[in-house]
Amino acid sequence: MPPEPLRIALLGYRSQPFAGGQGVYLNYLSKALVDAGHRVDVISGPPYPQLDPRVRLIQLPSLDLFENGLLSLRPRHLASLTDMIEWCSKLTGGFAEPYTFGRRAVRYLRRHGGEYDLVHDNQSLSYGMLQIQDMGLPLVTTVHHPITSDLRIALKAARSWYERLLIRRWHSFLVMQKKVVKQLHNVVTVSDCSRQDIARDFGLQPAGIGLVHNGIDTAVFRPLPDVERQPLRLMATCSADAPLKGLRYLLRAYARLLPQYPGLELLVVSKPRPGGKTEKLVRHLGIADRVRFVNGITTEQMVRYYAEAAIAVVPSVYEGFGLPAGEAMACGVPVVSSDGGALPEVVGDAGVIVPARNVDALVAAIDGLLRDPERRAELGAMGRQRILDEFCWDVCAGQMVDYYRQVLHADG
Repeated sequence: MPPEPLRIALLGYRSQPFAGGQGVYLNYLSKALVDAGHRVDVISGPPYPQLDPRVRLIQLPSLDLFENGLLSLRPRHLASLTDMIEWCSKLTGGFAEPYTFGRRAVRYLRRHGGEYDLVHDNQSLSYGMLQIQDMGLPLVTTVHHPITSDLRIALKAARSWYERLLIRRWHSFLVMQKKVVKQLHNVVTVSDCSRQDIARDFGLQPAGIGLVHNGIDTAVFRPLPDVERQPLRLMATCSADAPLKGLRYLLRAYARLLPQYPGLELLVVSKPRPGGKTEKLVRHLGIADRVRFVNGITTEQMVRYYAEAAIAVVPSVYEGFGLPAGEAMACGVPVVSSDGGALPEVVGDAGVIVPARNVDALVAAIDGLLRDPERRAELGAMGRQRILDEFCWDVCAGQMVDYYRQVLHADG
């Protein structure tokens, strides 16, 4: 007799897909779990996720100050300690959403925890998760990568003591996360690179951290043979102003390639901050009218852009997994990727890997592929097959359910 389907609560403090990879993770993991016959509720703060209609969304409203601003405070919020903590933190340059989401999640699960076999937290690492664990609810926590890596890279990119002060203040939630993660019973991550980094930065043993790779929806991210490829179009999907994503290295490489390839295009799926570092850099390089930024697009449009691209470039300084690389490969696009973080685990020998932060290496790799259409076609086919074999969501969700059942057996 097959085992009973599980009742799973997936938690995310902000889960809209365009707000970051964690929203993508919740969307596809929840869909793959219901495809496998399990019942899944996603419990999320705003901005809310886009979910399969079979997945129930339970909204835990916050002040969502990044969207609404500090002036959105209303008299009714003064009666809520959680709301006031969130507002005061934002006022002083902090980021309290993981902490305040944990408080709201505890309140909800005190009333409804009995409806679930297992709770799976998506990297809030808040004090509230310890309370949920102490309530006797089996708890699994995904840590995609330690945010300590983001902090180090952001500090290195900062240009003044004041900017470093603001960065440290915003990342002050790491004090909580470092304390919490050491007390959690079931931590899982998405790559061996992340496992080693989490163990190093959070003081854990690598063997005590589970490993279940992220997946790619290969039915959605797929080749579109009827769409004509543009032989001189590069494409990148990365947060424009996040030093972690390394866009500045790609922009410099693109500027250096233009004299040799005057018709070369660069399409970046991102939204630069007005007056931010990316906007200033494209003006400085004289490529403001050559780089095309698009944002707020549908997944279908993203897939079409991949189908039109000659090469996808992933210039990240660090990735805990590397969804942009996996999605491009699933679409059959040849990939040039940095070796930042877990990217070599995803790309393998099905793409061209260059050292992170190395503009010369990016220029050479892109130039080599632009000159060799047969190699581009070969890598595109190899990339698609690698994702089908190792990183499709059916495989990854099956591994996650196996991990859930191990946790339930140990708790039982």
